[in-house]
Amino acid sequence: MKTKFLKLSLLALFIFTASCSSDDNNDNTVPAVETKKVSDLNASAGYTKFSFSENKVVTNDNWDIAFNTTTIIVNGGVKMTDAEPNRTGSGAASIVSGTFSSVTLYPAASAFAQDAATVYAIPKGSGKGWYNYDMNSHIVSPIAGKVFVIKTHDGKYAKLEILSYYKGAPATPDPLKAEDTGFYTFNFAYQANSTTTF
Repeated sequence: MKTKFLKLSLLALFIFTASCSSDDNNDNTVPAVETKKVSDLNASAGYTKFSFSENKVVTNDNWDIAFNTTTIIVNGGVKMTDAEPNRTGSGAASIVSGTFSSVTLYPAASAFAQDAATVYAIPKGSGKGWYNYDMNSHIVSPIAGKVFVIKTHDGKYAKLEILSYYKGAPATPDPLKAEDTGFYTFNFAYQANSTTTF
């Protein structure tokens, strides 16, 4: 009887250990944060809403940022104009100086801002937010060394680097081709888990 009990106990212990080992391998795997590239997002005619978690343009309220010509808004705060989509989330933005790859930690909570009635979280205007406008060539160029850490509508984080404002991301854009203006190309990395790093 004791031998039978001992064998059953050892068998149960073995099954329990194997089961825990298998669960540990599945539960502790943290997905790597991948850099993704979006090309030619059309923001030339009204606000285009984008979701980092879905990696696509969306029409619902689960958007994180929205683009309209050179204006970028976040899904948090208040509307400045009636043309903007409603803010239904807790989104915010922080502007960080550095290269895209060098931004690996989230800024402090105090560094984030939401859109307000008089100023956007990502300021609008040449030299103030994400771009410079050249009065002679009439070209809009992303400011080098500006990375935007975005708090998403649902409290996750993404980092964003704008590469081009022109269709096809040409090295030398033609600002006189109005049909090619207002097409964003950008890199982003989305952090879906609760860590504070990219």
